[in-house]
Amino acid sequence: MTGLPLPPVPEPYYLPFHYGALHNIGVDFLVEPGPVRALLAERHPALAAADFGGRACVSLNYQLYFAQYPTGGGITEEVEINVIAHPASAVDRLPAVDYGQYARGHDQTRLLGIARLHVLCDNPLAIDAGTRLYAEPKHPGWFTAVLPSLNAAAVHDRWSFVCHRAGLGPEGLRRYEEELFAVEADLAGLDGEPVVNTPVTGYGTDSAGRLLAGPLTVHQPYRFHPLDARTADRIRLTPGRQRPGPGSEPELGAEPGDRSREAAADLARLVGDAPAAGVWTYQSAPVAAHHRPYYVR
Repeated sequence: MTGLPLPPVPEPYYLPFHYGALHNIGVDFLVEPGPVRALLAERHPALAAADFGGRACVSLNYQLYFAQYPTGGGITEEVEINVIAHPASAVDRLPAVDYGQYARGHDQTRLLGIARLHVLCDNPLAIDAGTRLYAEPKHPGWFTAVLPSLNAAAVHDRWSFVCHRAGLGPEGLRRYEEELFAVEADLAGLDGEPVVNTPVTGYGTDSAGRLLAGPLTVHQPYRFHPLDARTADRIRLTPGRQRPGPGSEPELGAEPGDRSREAAADLARLVGDAPAAGVWTYQSAPVAAHHRPYYVR
């Protein structure tokens, strides 16, 4: 046989991993390419940053998802800090697409994918799986979020989430009140369009320096909102703050939660004051509804 062997699937995991439900918002920023290229060379040396008219693209991706297992179910929240990138060796295979075409899924090669710089997650099992299966730089974090929901009719097209610092201990996730960064998105009244932009190729680099590519397929279209100078202020990315209160210990020493501070610092440095260029959202359709009761005479 010729070609590369497939990466192993360690126990107890099984692939593909099936999502039972997914609620997802991504925000893209077109930024100065220099700092992006430098960090990408350090974290993923086999990748090159995509060039969109002389700008690189940093993509912030919040997910809330459910998975069903033989013995029950699990709910996970996570945020990815990504750079849109491609294998440096495949530059001659890339189609010439601008940012809008990329966001709408016009790159059918799927070589333009997400190079994960940081993934913050509140589920220890998902942290282990992402690290071992896909070489994700995945570390503890936790979140407070407000999402559009059919179960809260007053919330329409408004998304927000705050990423908090966390660590892992013998008892599981250790939550701290420290806020790392926050995103607010008000999409009410903005024109959106359905886009088929998956499978998304997710890139990771393992401890041996080998580049992995793992596709994620979402089975229904996303909703894409292109932004310009008139609408970019619908997205607010703000740095975090230390909020006093129980569990807000200021220092954790060498605890893995320090990686979440590094993620926040990298995000602030790469994005700076760049306006958002686009927003894409996905919400799983409901599968059942329990209706209002009525009196029986």
